[in-house]
Amino acid sequence: MRKKLYKWHSIGALFAMLPLLLISLTGSILVFKVELDTLLMPDKMQITSNNSATDVTRTSERMSLDVLMAKVKSTYPEHEIGSWEIFDDKSRTDAAYLIKHHTTQWSKIYVNQYTGELLSSPVGLSDDLTDWLLDLHYKLLLETNGMFLGAIVSILLLFLGISGIVLYRKFWVNFFTLRFKLARRIFFSDLHKMIGISSSPVIIILAFTGAWWNVSEVIHEVSEHIIEEPYLMEKPLHNQDLSIQSLLDRNKETIQDFEATYLLMPYEPEMNILFYGKVDSYNPLNSDYSSTITYDKNSGKMIDYLDVRTASNAHVSVDSFRKLHFGHFAGLPSKIIWCILGLSPSILAFTGLYLYLYKNRNRKASKLVKLKRALS
Repeated sequence: MRKKLYKWHSIGALFAMLPLLLISLTGSILVFKVELDTLLMPDKMQITSNNSATDVTRTSERMSLDVLMAKVKSTYPEHEIGSWEIFDDKSRTDAAYLIKHHTTQWSKIYVNQYTGELLSSPVGLSDDLTDWLLDLHYKLLLETNGMFLGAIVSILLLFLGISGIVLYRKFWVNFFTLRFKLARRIFFSDLHKMIGISSSPVIIILAFTGAWWNVSEVIHEVSEHIIEEPYLMEKPLHNQDLSIQSLLDRNKETIQDFEATYLLMPYEPEMNILFYGKVDSYNPLNSDYSSTITYDKNSGKMIDYLDVRTASNAHVSVDSFRKLHFGHFAGLPSKIIWCILGLSPSILAFTGLYLYLYKNRNRKASKLVKLKRALS
């Protein structure tokens, strides 16, 4: 059974090697996505910039969402607002996500929420460097087909992580031994085991959460955009007299300590207005989108809410995937650990390929020797 498992472990690694290299490299970079965006695009991402005339003081307050949204809409009348990232830390700018009329094309712009200045023109969701890397990481630049392939690769990675633990379950015997002076094959074998076992808990977390998201998104895409025709927006789907800012102000009446982080506007007929947000919690794995409040798009009446502190274990678990996947649960230390261990599949691919080729070469040489003996 162990030989069969080793065989399938090797075959699975060979099939997944190239996409795993891409996913592991991009994933390690994307752990620091916000930091990289801030470094590469300070005029778009930062409220305070040495080269900007839009600096604000710590006492500045957010402008009304109604005013901000109206400015975006008047500037880009051929678009509808699909969603809005909300920040109030005097540091990071808001981002508005737009849908062009009669298309399914999304774009985004950056907005200074304290002055109302639009800091960019609409750009595609994969135009910025880190967004392109995210598309490569998540979809391999292949849209729905890429999500499907990513799901398969994630499941393979999960299998590799679990099978590796089973194969090397007695790893502690020579765990810290790297036999440099012996043959290269032995050194690579030691290195493969050491890195594989050390990183396997993180690899399993990354693989499981990644597979969950990809499979969920594939199911959504197939049901919403393939089985059914996608809805093409041509006008707002909510009551234009409704104040979005008033809904934002009412959030804390529904959920105590609720801080809105993301607004989802109705971009399909059956959707309502939905706020995602964070709350004070003892659970470090609760994400910034862990709680939700839904308002009727016509009347503005609150029709549903979910507080992560009283939610089901299933919701709390799935919500924790966001921080677990990118290592955002313990600040900089966890990010650094996730970044380093996220690169382990690249090293494992290299050492594993060498070991596989070495063993395969020896197997062929052994068969050739036996054949010569038989003929002689």
